[in-house]
Amino acid sequence: MRVDAQRNLEHVLRAAREVFGELGYGAPMEDVARRARVGVGTVYRRFPSKDVLVRRIAEEETSRLTDQARTALGQEDEPWPALSRFLRTSVASGAGRLLPPQVLRVRMASEEVALPVETRVPHQRHPGAEGEPRVIEPRLSVEELDAPGAVELLDVVGQLVERARGAGELRHDVTVADVLLVIATAAPSLPDAAQQAAASARLLDILLEGLRPRAL
Repeated sequence: MRVDAQRNLEHVLRAAREVFGELGYGAPMEDVARRARVGVGTVYRRFPSKDVLVRRIAEEETSRLTDQARTALGQEDEPWPALSRFLRTSVASGAGRLLPPQVLRVRMASEEVALPVETRVPHQRHPGAEGEPRVIEPRLSVEELDAPGAVELLDVVGQLVERARGAGELRHDVTVADVLLVIATAAPSLPDAAQQAAASARLLDILLEGLRPRAL
């Protein structure tokens, strides 16, 4: 690839991350081109359709989150610090705004509850406290997720969740979906960088507290 073509590709990818992070994956390609300061034709030469560009950005973000989860698993011996480290690192990087939509959509707790019993595939079963329902997370195939690396991401984050829940440091009903939703929720897009960092840190502290088991 020529130097100028490589530079244009980097501009487009950076602009796409910014635009999609601010406006969501529904933002038009024209906005990406404008932010990259290139013609929209240049964007389409590199990415024949918006779906191709979205898939590239989502794949990169999924890989980044997976690496962050693995790092937390490898560098923290205790379950809760490992999960907390992953969440703080991911939120600080602004990863939540670029999570693949399929991952959040198919793992929402409300949808899990709505699934017929016969369509569920047990993934995690935990008895919890007496009289409380067990958590059962459906295992979805790569085809159902339709996002490269998504199954691997869910598996690694699932290990963090399992460890923290098994140690009694995470509410028994918290699922992988909830953890990913925390990342997405705690990364607001604000015009001032300092204000955004402060708001994000404050919100994450509140959400982390909500993940902890209630004191008896």
